[in-house]
This record gives sequence, structure tokens and C-alpha cells, in this order.
Amino acid sequence: MPESTETVRDLARVGELAHRASDTIGSNDYTALTAGAYDVVWPLVFEQHTRRFELQRGHPTCAASIAGLRPDCLDRFQDDVEAVMEDLLRNAKVPIHNLEGWIVRRLTPATVDGHRRRRGAVGALQRPRMPAWLATALRHDPWHTTLAIEILVWVGVSATAGTGLWPLSAWAELRSKVTGEPLGSERAVAADVETVLAAMRQSTTWYANFVERPLGRKQAPVTPSPRSDPDSAALFEQPHLALSERHDNDDARLAELAAAAVQAIDRRIRAGQDPVEAVGIVLDLTFRSGSGAEDLDLVPGTGADPGERITLLLADETAMARITRAVLDILGIDLQA
Repeated sequence: MPESTETVRDLARVGELAHRASDTIGSNDYTALTAGAYDVVWPLVFEQHTRRFELQRGHPTCAASIAGLRPDCLDRFQDDVEAVMEDLLRNAKVPIHNLEGWIVRRLTPATVDGHRRRRGAVGALQRPRMPAWLATALRHDPWHTTLAIEILVWVGVSATAGTGLWPLSAWAELRSKVTGEPLGSERAVAADVETVLAAMRQSTTWYANFVERPLGRKQAPVTPSPRSDPDSAALFEQPHLALSERHDNDDARLAELAAAAVQAIDRRIRAGQDPVEAVGIVLDLTFRSGSGAEDLDLVPGTGADPGERITLLLADETAMARITRAVLDILGIDLQA
């Protein structure tokens, strides 16, 4: 048993846990207490709370183990653990001989209180309910009224929906359950969301307070979901933030190569090599044989392949003569002199 966990149990046993936590907030001792409380709390939250709710949500994989929790379910689990842990450190003011039993009895009120406090902090409705005027605007349609509640719940939680604004995939499954229809597309659900939002906007102030404001405080994802090659199951690295366009990078690289090529051709000609031969060799070495570093940020197979173009160019005597004249003009070399 970690020392911090043993300390939490000892303090709880003599009724001093909440007092010690209050006295040490902001110190290393408080950090140790929270670490110990976390070790005690998280297995109880998962076994006695999270597992049951994940089964009710129809998430058997999430209910099987913490490792199986989907990202949004994991966020909910961690929020619940934090709420129960805070409840323990705030209210353990009497001697507690059965710490696990004491925590389990307080799981529901602690998690409900934490949920409401988090929603209230971002301006969302603490207990989302269907206003009569909104139900009328939606014509009391079972699916649209259900979706309206889901939207009101969603805007007040910390979870994100990947790169999108709404969890359309999960709502598509819910739509199938509510309507009894086959699983539809995310596009169809997106249209349903717009229908519900249009009804909500009939009350401008209500919509601004309970939809726009909390939605605007939701943390936006900083990276998109992993991309997959449509021709294979391979997953590639997350794309980085591009500070310039791809064509700008290509133009800059070609300009650098051209400058290096002109210098190499100049050295070969001044050493006595035939100009056309010097141009052909340098072009081949410079533009056909790359290190590959320039394409490391691309999905394999999508980068430029100059090899074929260089081969055709070297075989075209007219093009090579034109290029040679242009290079000699740049170098200021007059072969007629």
C-alpha cells in the first residue's frame, strides 16, 4: 500500500482527514493526500458507479474495464472520481473505520453534486429539462425532443466530439433506438440537430444563455482524429500545424536546388566539361536523387516524383539546349568568345 494511501486511511480512522486536507491546501502534504485519496476512490467509482451507468448506456466494452472506456466515457469517469475525492477530503470529519463503505454510501450525492457544479461553472442547465414551448415547437416528436435534451446535456460536459461539434455517431445509435429505424448516417443526424437548434432559437435569450454560452466554453480539440489510408488499415501520424502552404515549401526547395545546380554546372564547365553534358549530369544528380527528407511530412505515395520528368527532359535535345543556354546566360559565359 502506498504511504500516501495509508496516511489517508489513518487520518480517516481518527476523524482528522478533512481537517488535515483543509489545513494543507496548496502544499506538498495536500498533494500527497489527494494522491492517496485517488488510489482509494477510483476502484470504487468504477465498480460501484461507472460500470452500472455504462451498461445502462449500452456500452458493454466500457463497463468491462477502465482500459475499455471510450474517450468521452473516460472523461466522465475521471470527473466522477474527482468529485468523490473532493467530497471525501471535504467531509471526512468523523472517525471512519470502514472507509470504502463510507465512500460508497456517498457516491451518488457526491457525483450528482460534482456534475451540477461543473455544469453551473460553464453556465449550462444543471438539470436539463424540456421546456413546454420547445416541446410544442418540436411538435412533441419523440426523437427531436430526446435530441434536444441530449444537446442541452452535451453543451455542459467537458467531453469533445473529435474534430466535430456534436457527437453525431453516438446520436445516430440513439436515434435508431428511439425511432426503431435502421441505423442512419451522421448527415441525417446533423440535419436533425439543425432542426432542433432552429426550434431552440425561437427563444433568443434562452438559447444564448443555455446553449451558446456553455458551448462556447467547451474545450476545443487541438488535434484531429488519426487519418487512415483508404487502401490499407495503416494509421498515420497526426498532421502538424502547417505554417505555410505545401506549394510554397516546394517552390522554396526547388529554388535552393536550382541555385546549387547552377554553381555545380559552373564548376564543371570551367573545369573543361562540355556544357550540355555538365547540365545533364547535374540535373540528374540534383533533381532525380533526393534524400526523401522533403516528403517525410506526407502520407506515403502522395509526394512528388520528379524522376520520370527528369528522364523525359534529359531525352529531349531541344529542351536541354534551351536549358543550357539559360544556365550559360545566368553564369555570364559566352561560348562563342
